[in-house]
Amino acid sequence: MSDFRQRPGRPVADAGGMQTGMPLDREHCVRAVRSKDARFDGWFFTAVLTTRIYCRPSCPAVPPKPENMTFHPSAAACQQAGFRACKRCRPDTSPGSPEWNRRADLVARAMRLIADGVVDREGVPGLAARLGYSTRQVERQLLAELGAGPLALARAQRAQTARLLVETTSLPMAEIAFAAGFSSIRAFNDTVREVFALSPSELRARAPRSGAGTPGTGTPGMLTLRLPFRAPLNPSNLFGHLAATAVPGVEEWRDGAYRRTLRLPYGHGIAALAPRPDHIVCRLTLSDLRDLTVAISRCRRLLDLDADPVAVDERLRTDPLLAPLVDRAPGRRVPRTVDEAEFAVRAVLGQQVSTAAARTHAARLVTAHGKPLDDPEGGLTHLFPSPEALAGVDPDTLAMPRTRRTTFTTLVSRLADGELRLGVDADWARTRARLLELPGFGPWTVDVIAMRALGDPDAFLPTDLGVRRAARELGLPSTPAALTARAESWRPWRAYAVQYLWATDSHPINFLPA
Repeated sequence: MSDFRQRPGRPVADAGGMQTGMPLDREHCVRAVRSKDARFDGWFFTAVLTTRIYCRPSCPAVPPKPENMTFHPSAAACQQAGFRACKRCRPDTSPGSPEWNRRADLVARAMRLIADGVVDREGVPGLAARLGYSTRQVERQLLAELGAGPLALARAQRAQTARLLVETTSLPMAEIAFAAGFSSIRAFNDTVREVFALSPSELRARAPRSGAGTPGTGTPGMLTLRLPFRAPLNPSNLFGHLAATAVPGVEEWRDGAYRRTLRLPYGHGIAALAPRPDHIVCRLTLSDLRDLTVAISRCRRLLDLDADPVAVDERLRTDPLLAPLVDRAPGRRVPRTVDEAEFAVRAVLGQQVSTAAARTHAARLVTAHGKPLDDPEGGLTHLFPSPEALAGVDPDTLAMPRTRRTTFTTLVSRLADGELRLGVDADWARTRARLLELPGFGPWTVDVIAMRALGDPDAFLPTDLGVRRAARELGLPSTPAALTARAESWRPWRAYAVQYLWATDSHPINFLPA
């Protein structure tokens, strides 16, 4: 697949010979559309000049003639060019582009923030302020690479959220418009008609009314939907890790689903996530439906659903000692987090102790300082404590060595006062440097936070005991320096190599719970 992608910003000729800034190769786009290759869904969108619709590459319809195809890197760019979404392949339900979770540049950070609803809540000036750039710089770079500015990208996301609510709930249209982030009913109606060529009422009439994607019953704010992903996906390490490290009261594994509480911009929620062969069933219970887009984005990030597993596995297979692990169970993901600050705190609690001990420490903090909530299904009791709540903890009440207390209190203080930011807008290199300045933060703690909280796909743990043990058993170098040198050929996917190395162990994190 590497021959499909070009360097971001390299001009590519579209069907009319125009030059654009899309990082796409026309020849390979055409080939992907003709072969209906679902691996490229979300990478780009095909706009058909004769019908004025746009599709995902895997659209089941008969492919148009190449001269009638033009390619865009975002649904927003298609919409701005006057194309509507295909009613058959529903391109807005594609997995997200893997580009935004493997890069740490301005465009990638902006896209992660837009997915997290920042433009809807804070506007474009708020987005630019978080990124540390001017509004003009942000707009210019997004236009150059994606063919659409931040307002258009956020509008496309609102349209997708609106469609989801229209089709999966019986909510009145006025409530849907508000929940999806529209400023007025008129803007909601106009956008839905423009993007989907149907009125909201017509969208609802066409929607299937059974199976995943139907509204929950008996519980206000409950929705059930499907989260798509690029195959293959190996659920064992993904859900096994989340279940084995679950903090009582905040997380649990029940009836084949991982459940956890969510702190969201407008309220709180509970997510239940269950693996299926071609999607993840996601059941959300939200105190405020305006949080729907953010909740979905964070669940996708938690499960690494926008990854490109074929590209990852192809690179790791080039190492003959890793290849058998990849061939045995391809498609491993990196289990991430829905709350970066929470994960950093839990990483400190887990320093040099067992998984069980780390869960015990975290559960005590949750009981003492977490915000209680009601779980309609029972089992979950609290939100994980915020950095502000933890900053007020008396260090003498912490059952840990004095040096680790200092590490803990320094971390939560930096998070609470904003000196340390670990959100989706974080600059990975700068954040690593700031973490290393904190007392008690060595390479292992920094790299595990980089891997699972920041989302760096190339984060590596050469000092981790499980990684070193697996390396020794496979015949790889087992000393940190030698293993790091060998892992150069695994870049930029060393975080995924860690998942394959961990999988050689019999630890519960590697097995889907019963």
